[in-house]
Amino acid sequence: MTLERILEPEVMDSEQEAKEYNEMDHSEVNRRFVEDLLAFASSVAAPETEFELGDVLDMGTGTALIPIELCKQHSDCRVMAIDMAVSMLDLARYNVEAQGMRERITLAQVDAKQMGYDNGAFDVVISNSIIHHIPEPYGCVKEMVRVADDGGIVFVRDLMRPEDLDTLEGLVQTYAGEETEYSQKLFRDSLHAALSLDEIRLLVSDFGFDADTVAATSDRHWTWAALKNS
Repeated sequence: MTLERILEPEVMDSEQEAKEYNEMDHSEVNRRFVEDLLAFASSVAAPETEFELGDVLDMGTGTALIPIELCKQHSDCRVMAIDMAVSMLDLARYNVEAQGMRERITLAQVDAKQMGYDNGAFDVVISNSIIHHIPEPYGCVKEMVRVADDGGIVFVRDLMRPEDLDTLEGLVQTYAGEETEYSQKLFRDSLHAALSLDEIRLLVSDFGFDADTVAATSDRHWTWAALKNS
């Protein structure tokens, strides 16, 4: 029997949650996310053409660690980084300023389910670990597709709900076993709230994307990497 999805709070907006999240070691996960994004962008670029990312939207940016890593690895992009959590954005502003990225990364408090941006406003839409926070992810995915430009990139990664509790606890011990009890709880709750691989594949197919554009990319993550057709 597949593990039931148990929702967690949609917005992590306490100072403790933001601090715990910012202090967890996300460096390897963030580096891999950016490298995989750039590899996908390169693979879909026109032959013999140096690809450009242009205007990037990062939905659910948290403390802006991925936009910072992206700007370090790729010089030709500008990032609009959004989140609903004020406490996360407070730390994001500090991180962006400390890395000297203020001219390339813009932060804003925006609800990912109902953004005010124009249709096709962004060349690339990215997100890492926002879907599992959303009770009804359909609206969030709809917005991702809407604001991506025709021919633009949608690159989304999130946790993948395990099949059973034993697997879930094994993942917690493997990837958060040396973190605080509170950080372990956050990770455990997030795994419980995540979509399964089949669920996210079915969801993207509702918007005309091939289900195979979503793949399991680790023992705890799925990744949706696609071009938006005009």
